[in-house]
Amino acid sequence: MAPTLEAMLLQYEVEQLYYAEAALLDERRFSDWLALFTPDAHYWMPIRRTVMASDLENEFTKPGAMALFDDDKTLLETRVKKLATGYSWSEDPPSRTRHIITNVRVLEQNGDEITVEANFHLYRTRLEADEDSWIGRRRDVLRRVDNELRIAERSVFLEQTLIKSRNLSNFF
Repeated sequence: MAPTLEAMLLQYEVEQLYYAEAALLDERRFSDWLALFTPDAHYWMPIRRTVMASDLENEFTKPGAMALFDDDKTLLETRVKKLATGYSWSEDPPSRTRHIITNVRVLEQNGDEITVEANFHLYRTRLEADEDSWIGRRRDVLRRVDNELRIAERSVFLEQTLIKSRNLSNFF
């Protein structure tokens, strides 16, 4: 079945939001990036564990359990403000990043909310020779606010179970 014009336009709008977001992060325009989130936003990255095939439902920690990030908008704002002070040792000198977003799929639309999944690769280089690479998928709930798409929920699922990076100071 061929997609409708409305579905293609929504797909395009979502992709443009994600490409603009990636550019803001890579340009270290974190305050502008924050404006992409709704006031009630939730940003969550569960911990991934290696489990047997029979236990895959427990591969990721559940909401409310331990997580790498479990932030509301206020906490995201605090992280961004700390980066702006110049006193964040993990980002002074700042990281150089490249966010690659791919396989963007609109999964569901329910009123003003749209559930979207996308794959990502976040590459970071820092200092003279530190390199980190994270690969995973994001599951977002986007909400239309004043006719603009905003991020209301973000869940980040890393492929890695062992984080070898010295810190997790970047945004996914």
